Amino acid sequence: MKTHILVTGASRGIGAAIVQAFDPDAVRVLALASKDGNLADPLVPAKLWANSLATLDGQVDILINNAGVFEANPITTNDEDWRENWNRTIQVNLTASAELCRLAVLHWQRTNASGRIVNIASRAAHRGDSPDHWHYAASKAGMVAMTKTIARAYASQGIYAFAICPGFTMTGMAEDYLESRGGDKLLADIPLGKVADPEEVAAIARFCALDAPPSMTGAVLDVNGASYVR
Repeated sequence: MKTHILVTGASRGIGAAIVQAFDPDAVRVLALASKDGNLADPLVPAKLWANSLATLDGQVDILINNAGVFEANPITTNDEDWRENWNRTIQVNLTASAELCRLAVLHWQRTNASGRIVNIASRAAHRGDSPDHWHYAASKAGMVAMTKTIARAYASQGIYAFAICPGFTMTGMAEDYLESRGGDKLLADIPLGKVADPEEVAAIARFCALDAPPSMTGAVLDVNGASYVR
């Protein structure tokens, strides 16, 4: 029987590259995009999970949380809008991912099955981000802490969790950010001299999903061209 993989945020960039990284003859991938449901709506994650289970014949073996937003939220924004922007980013980037992780863990516990979670976080989880992106950095730091907690809590049940922390990646979202912050100056801060390609992140996600040994559970893997080392 094929391994069933659920990928969120799969319409472009890293998510699309992750989907393409898998051999369709070996695995069955369900690629979810914004058209399938707006993760800013707190009711959507549970609906997406239920629909995914139905589509995948009641079995999800691997969950890859890639969906996310990266939107500026200057501290000079009026109070109400600032809170709204903060809550939207936390909901999409962290809370929706947490709900899907929770539902996945419960699914594997009920079916007495092993499973894997791969969370796409960010370098910002470790080094922070721009003054306009407090919320983004906080959401990704939360995702890393959540991944470690899941790994520690459920390893004995055969449930493994990994986090991947890309730096700048050549997607539409990152290209806009690079341009807005000077482009060449930011590249100068990357010893490798280039931002990561989505395919590089996807290769690591595929490894974590299928090939990483169980003892790697809880690992947080950096993909940032040595722009941040720890």
